[in-house]
Amino acid sequence: MPAPDFTILTQQIKTWGRELGFQQVGIADVDVQEHAGHLQEWLKQQYHGEMHYMERHAGLRSEPAQLVPGTLRVISVRMDYLPAGTETIHVLHNPQQAYLSRYALGRDYHKLIRKRLQQLAERIQQEVGEFGYRAFVDSAPVLERALAEKAGLGWIGKNTMLINKRAGSWFFLGELFTDLPLALDAKAEFHCGTCTACLEVCPTQAFVGPNLLDARRCISYLTIELRGSIPLELRPLIGNRVFGCDDCQLCCPWNKFSSPTRETAFTPRHQLDRAQLLDLFNWSEAEFLRNTEGSPIRRIGYECWLRNLAVALGNAPTSPQLIAALQSRQAHASMLVQEHVAWALARHQTV
Repeated sequence: MPAPDFTILTQQIKTWGRELGFQQVGIADVDVQEHAGHLQEWLKQQYHGEMHYMERHAGLRSEPAQLVPGTLRVISVRMDYLPAGTETIHVLHNPQQAYLSRYALGRDYHKLIRKRLQQLAERIQQEVGEFGYRAFVDSAPVLERALAEKAGLGWIGKNTMLINKRAGSWFFLGELFTDLPLALDAKAEFHCGTCTACLEVCPTQAFVGPNLLDARRCISYLTIELRGSIPLELRPLIGNRVFGCDDCQLCCPWNKFSSPTRETAFTPRHQLDRAQLLDLFNWSEAEFLRNTEGSPIRRIGYECWLRNLAVALGNAPTSPQLIAALQSRQAHASMLVQEHVAWALARHQTV
């Protein structure tokens, strides 16, 4: 097979990627040293909390070619995930409803995007023959936002999210590491300007500064990554957020340019975009497992699910139904659940 014209191949890859449902495809090299120092300082300050894997694999994050030897380029892709008509602000302002981060309302994105990346790799292989590649979707020590920024998919905003001036930030990222010397895209320029809306809106004031997040105060960390007790001083600030937090995206002016997803897999399941706290808290473990099958929510487990909901119920308006629901969990087998239920009941006894 003759050697390919890599400029032409690069354009073909972008076309094939769009045909597979990616809204944008960009190409970056593997030099992310600009971000390596920032990562090391972040870890040094212990801002990663109990996410010890961040520290264990810091070297691989800073050296993509060590993660997959022979890698010359990273094909970075993005896929919109916010379904049309999904309630956001209204739910946050209704303390009896549960707010779940909008990326988690439908099916788990990991398998879907990884399958599409595999299909993209197979299409490339049809064109050039055997080549080296490996697909990643938030599944390995990869500085995906740094690589996506280099690939021109957007800039890393002050809220640490990747932001695209034509698409906002409601999208997933994925990467295909490859040994093909594809044509590079230009790095995206920074367009946050003087705006600090995301830094100011954070309920727990988790931003130490622009582009610097103390994960230990972040609601997404507290409700998803943390497996122990949620710090007492932060519980009242969590409100009705039971899985993740989108506040720093909801306030971002660039998200007025976001587009609804075309992926039906991301359509909200079990009315999770507008569910009542009490309904979710009353799920048995069997119901939790059944209703979160194929969902990113399942990864936190039933115990943390009840923990998070107990905190949200502690922040909700008092009602006989709410008190009864909390009391029904007072003797739960999990000491973690018992602790947070007791806290929630104490909140209502002082109202």
